[in-house]
Parts: sequence; C-alpha cells; structure tokens
Amino acid sequence: MSDSRYVSDSRCGRRGSRPGADAGAGSAAGRLDAALVDVVRDTGASMGLVYLSAPGERMLRMALFSGAPRQIAAPWARIPVDAPIPVADAVRDRKLVWLGSQEETARRYPRLGIVLPYDFMLAAAPVATAAKVWGGLVLLWPVRHPAQLSGTERTALDRFCRRAGLLMQQAEDSGHPFVPADEPRSVPPLPRTEADPELAASAHDFAERLPMGCCALDLEGRITFLNAAGAELVGRDAASLRGARPWEALSWLWDPAFEDRYRAAVVSRRPTSFTALRPPDTWLFFQLYPDADGISVHITPTGGPPLADVPTDAAVGPGAQPAQPAEHVGATALYHLTHLAASLAEAAGVHEVADLVADQIVPAFGPQGLVLMTVNDGRLRIVGHRGYSEEFINRFDGTPLTSGLTTVQVLATGAPVFFPSFEDFQRAYPSAPRYGDRDAWAFLPLIASGRTIGSLVLSYARSRPFPPAERALLTSLAGLIAQALDRARLYDAKHTLAHTLQTGLLPSALPSIDGLDVAARYLPAGHGMDIGGDFYDLIRCDAGTTAAAIGDVQGHNVNAATLMGQVRTAVHAHATAGASPGDVLARTNRLLADLDPGLFTSCLIAELDLPRHRVRLSTAGHPPPLLRHPDRHTEVLGIPPGLLLGIVPDAEYRTAEFPLPPDAVLALYTDGLVESPGVDIDAATAELAGHLQHAAQQDLDGLADALLQHARAAAPRADDIALLLIRPTL
Repeated sequence: MSDSRYVSDSRCGRRGSRPGADAGAGSAAGRLDAALVDVVRDTGASMGLVYLSAPGERMLRMALFSGAPRQIAAPWARIPVDAPIPVADAVRDRKLVWLGSQEETARRYPRLGIVLPYDFMLAAAPVATAAKVWGGLVLLWPVRHPAQLSGTERTALDRFCRRAGLLMQQAEDSGHPFVPADEPRSVPPLPRTEADPELAASAHDFAERLPMGCCALDLEGRITFLNAAGAELVGRDAASLRGARPWEALSWLWDPAFEDRYRAAVVSRRPTSFTALRPPDTWLFFQLYPDADGISVHITPTGGPPLADVPTDAAVGPGAQPAQPAEHVGATALYHLTHLAASLAEAAGVHEVADLVADQIVPAFGPQGLVLMTVNDGRLRIVGHRGYSEEFINRFDGTPLTSGLTTVQVLATGAPVFFPSFEDFQRAYPSAPRYGDRDAWAFLPLIASGRTIGSLVLSYARSRPFPPAERALLTSLAGLIAQALDRARLYDAKHTLAHTLQTGLLPSALPSIDGLDVAARYLPAGHGMDIGGDFYDLIRCDAGTTAAAIGDVQGHNVNAATLMGQVRTAVHAHATAGASPGDVLARTNRLLADLDPGLFTSCLIAELDLPRHRVRLSTAGHPPPLLRHPDRHTEVLGIPPGLLLGIVPDAEYRTAEFPLPPDAVLALYTDGLVESPGVDIDAATAELAGHLQHAAQQDLDGLADALLQHARAAAPRADDIALLLIRPTL
C-alpha cells in the first residue's frame, strides 16, 4: 500500500499562509500577489496573468501568473508592445479587450488561437495611473461564463488595475521601482483550509478500495496520487510515477494528442477524455475532470477504441456527467499549423505563398479541394488551387465583387461561413455550383491589418460537422495566410518596382561599335528586392575613341539604384565631352560631394584608343581589371589607386596606360565576382585571372557565362555582379 499512498504537491506546504507573504507583507511584490488572488477570486476567473513594462524596453514581461501551468504560460512570458496580442493591444490603446468565444480569439488574434485552440474567454485590461501605463492584466474563464462581463466583474477588473497601478507608482516614487524578474512568479490560488488528517486518511482509504483507477494531476500535469487499481491498469509502480507527467513517463502515451487533452482540460476547465492502447492489447479509457487546483483522472478498461477520442462538453460541477464525445482537433494538427506558420514566414512572393498553402493544407488538414483568392481591381483573382480542374477554376477567376457568390459575401462581412453538408449549402445558396460530390465547405476571409484582402475556400468529400475547435483552427489558419499573403503582395510590388527601376537605369543594349566585340552580364545577389547599385556602360566618344565604365554604389535598395543612375549619367556626360578617365572620376566625385547622398561609390573608367591599340584606365576604389593577351596569358592590371567617389570633394585620380592589342580581352567587373566571406580578395582575383586564362570558350558570351559559373561555384555570393568583357578586333 505504501507505494500508492498520497503525497501532496508543493501547494500543500503553503496553504496556511496568504500568497505573496514570502515576499514581505508590506512589499509591493506581496501586495501585487494579493491583488491578483483577489481579482481571480472576485471575477471567478480560472487563470490570471500580470504583465509589467520592462524599463528601457518596448516589451511587456509576465510578472505573475495564477491558475496557469508554467509550460502553458511560458510562451507568453515576453510580449513586444506592438505585438498582435490582447494584452499588448490593451496597453497600447489603454482600453479593455474582451474575447467572448474561441472563434473570435482565432479571428482577431490568430497567433493566440494557434497555441491555445481551446474554449475559453479572455479579458485584457491596462494597469495604469493617470500619468503612465505600467502593464496589463489578463484573465481567462471557462466557456460556461456568460458572453459578456458582468458589472461586478468589470468593477473587480478596474479595482485591480487601479490598485496595481498605484503600487507601481508608489514603488517608483520611493526610489525602489518594481522591476519584473526574468522568470514570472507563480501565485497559488486562494488557499484552502488545511484538510483534517483523519478525513484525508479516510479519503485515501476510500480511493484505494475502488476497483477503478484514480489518479490526480497538478496543474503542471504531474502525478500527485495514483491508487492501486490505477497503478495496476497502467502497468507501473505508483511510486515510480509520482511527480512525472503521464505522457512523458509512459511510452504508450507519447502520442501528442494525449497531452493535448490535458492542455484542453486545464485551459477550458472542461472534462475531456481519450482512449489509449496499453501494449499489447489493453485499451484504457481516461476521463479528466479539472478544477482550479488540478485534474482528477478516472481510468477504466474498455473493450476497444471508440470512434473518436474527444473532449466532453459537460460543465464541471457536482454530479456532472460527461456529455457524448464530439470531434476535436488534437496536437498533431497544431504541429502542422505551427510548421505552416514557420514556412509562411519565409515565403516571399504571392505565388510562393499560394503554392505553400496549397501543398501543405490539403495533405495536412484534410480537405479535398482548396482555392486561394485575392481581391484586385474589384474582382476576385485566383492565385492558387488544388483539387479542382482548370476549367472549373477559370469559370470564377475574375468574378466581379458585385456577384452573389458565397466568397463575395464572406469578403463583405469578414466572417467565416461553414456548410457541414451540401443540403446546408444549397439552402443558403440554391444556385451555388458544386464540384463533383463535394459535400462540405469552409469559406474563410483573409483579413490583414483590418482589411479583407481575399478568401480561402476549403471543400471536403464528405459531410463535416465543423465543431468549434476545428472552426477556430481554420480561422487561425486563414489569419496566418492573410498576413503572409499581405507581406507577399508588398514584396511583389517592391520587386516589380525594383526590376523596373533597375531595367530603366541600366543600358537596355550596348552600342554597336566597329572594331569591338562586347559582352555584358548583370547578376543580382538574390536577396532583398534584387536591386543594387552595380552598373556598366559603353560610351561612343569620337570616331576612334570609346569609353567603358563600371561601378558599384554602396547598398541594395532604391536609394542605391537611384544614385547609380546619377553616377552613370554623370560619367556618360563627362566621357562624351572628351574628359580623360581621371578627369571623369574627379568631376563625378565633385558632383557626389555636392549631392551628399551618404553612400560611397566605386568606379573604373577605361578609355579605348582603337587606332593606337591602347587603353587608359583610372579607378576610384574599384577592383582591378583583367587583361587576357592574344596568347591567353592573363594579368591583373595595376592601376594607381584612387579614393571611392563621395569621400573627399577634391580627390585626384591618376590615369595609367596599357597596350590593348586585337584579340586581347579586357575584363571589367564588380567585387561581387571575387568577394566572399573569409576569402582573401587578392587570392580570389588571381584565381579569376587564372580561370579567364584557361577558359576554353572563344566567344565573349560563352566566356562571360563561364566566369559567372566559376564565381557561383567558388563560394556563396552575397553581392550583385556586373561584368563587362571587351575585345578589339582587327
């Protein structure tokens, strides 16, 4: 009998003292603890959390929590003040936030709906004085709570917020401001009267005589008591399980759905149940009954698995009986959702988001069909679909928002619509089209930043009841997709702008000049908006002279591209006017000094004297050009160094002259071709020269492609690449 005797958890050692007393009766911490206990008691809340602003941070830190397991509270320990979380909204707007249903939580705060897809109601209120907002209070109630807060509950909320705000103000005025600890502190609920030892012994003996299993879990899910029958049913010694979580100690309970039932019971304060197979062939039925202190578990053998292991809907109370099981969404679906959320965070354009949504939702969440739509110019545009023929989809792509389609109605109201069967669908929309034998539909609006930007339609082959938990899960899913899609649309718009700007600033085609073969390449780094400041140009100066320019403006944004256009225009104008390479750079440098753009530019000018077969070069901090002679010998040309453009207004740039015989190849390039982390740039330049020397390609286009391929293979590139190859002909 000793191995199954009751051993109380840590709460029992504190039941003779008021919560917070260990912090000092007169301390701000102790009084804040007491205030939290009072507001939880006076409102009948099941959980309470207190957040305080962190000094010097735009962050809310959880200071206290009561009635909530630490593992459930932990993800919310630190919340940015601009996060889309109820308490952050309450603090920012200095007003009460009330969530009266699971679906409302999922719709307004999808991130919260993902982590806690259970039935509960929530209030968040700012802790404030007239001069300052100090933090916020969050309270949760079971769903049996009325749809709105009562006057008494509002009064209790206001009283706590004023009381806590005054405590914070007094602590700061005293020179000892209250600073939340790195880890939030658990405050036990209102203590109960210490149990009579004789009654406790009688209760223990009563539980031991029962033929069915009896188990007690604390709010953290740890076993505090297991009777002899329960130990026999689970096949383990009771003493070895005490203090452990069942789904961690018993390998046959490792299915995340079992832990999900515990989480659902704790958060919703509703009975839940599940059936599990204890190897090799013993089926056990677990019924969980939660309250403010923990969970009582009833374990009985059963003949086999039920059709569904689900939470019951009965309220907790004396004599309450579990209602009939109903379908639920377990932890596995949450993991799918979390995985999708992480994937969406990395998606870029609209098509990437659409493909990701279509490829993951259909196999993970059970629908047979999916259509993802956005709103564009007053019409519905289908950006992704699965499980439908192109012919069927094309009938609805471009539908005006004035039509009577269900999707249009959802867009207008911003509220999801669920049809468990075709009969339900047909009653609401008699002329609605049906694809094949689809028999259930979910129409979900995609809402981002308060705007409806599209809709998600899911269809199922069989009728589907869409219980509240699943509706909330799908609503959360739609919220995540909406945010990703909104970001993707912005990315696509910026990408289009970048591409247009880059195309407009770089030469659409290099001029055809007698006596010269030329090949040019521009390769974006593939990050950000794929726009940078690299540029090249070929400039006809007079009958026998041509100038070539290549440069790189610091940065990868629209500002860099704009400055690149100004530099290229200045270089073109000065070179056309007949200025020497050094003078072109000096004049362009003075222009940049006057503009003061805050960005530096490297540039190299080559003046080609075709009749004399000579080239004059001047550089402003740019990588040196390569020259492959007709015999293929390749060298790195040494040019007198010059400062980057835009640093010193009166900088001087010297010019060097080299022979440029027919069939020689002059290679001008930006540092993206040779620069990579951890690689010596001189060594990389020498390696590029060697590759140019031994390249088998004869035509310049093939040679340009070979140099780019070498750069890609040598090391990962983090910068744009511009390349200009020039070869004089006979």
